Amino acid sequence: MKAILDACCGSRMFWFDRRHPDVVFMDRREETHTLCDGRTLEIKPDLVGDFREMPFNDGAFRLVVFDPPHLIHAGESSWLAKKYGKLDRKTWRDDLKAGFRECFRVLEPGGVLVFKWCEDQVSTAEVLKLASHEPLFGHRRGKTVFLVFMKPSIFSIQAAERKKNEN
Repeated sequence: MKAILDACCGSRMFWFDRRHPDVVFMDRREETHTLCDGRTLEIKPDLVGDFREMPFNDGAFRLVVFDPPHLIHAGESSWLAKKYGKLDRKTWRDDLKAGFRECFRVLEPGGVLVFKWCEDQVSTAEVLKLASHEPLFGHRRGKTVFLVFMKPSIFSIQAAERKKNEN
């Protein structure tokens, strides 16, 4: 099994090596579009799958990249929806909550989750209410935010239990 999962790879825009041998590129879409400027947009994952219910064992990956669609208001045929995907207006909260749950499930203990979000339509603060863990650190550039999480290891869980029992 490969060590890294990109759970919503889209067209793999931010990857330096779009064919990195250690990455499973997954997306629920497999499609090709011609954008308004004539460029071809290809979404061709290694595996067609849904980030809300991933077909992997618990703890299967050391690193998970979660860059879900961030748009809830975009026309079905708009180039933005084609390029970035689109969340359902009614279920996006439940969908992202399930996505975070699945990302942490498939991470090994001590594994790292890199989350990318664009605040064009929904704030990061609102999205973080849906995550089951707090980020360790992050970086903002304009409307785009990168956050890094770590799944607790058995050692950090034991330390938290000891600290709780001391109080």
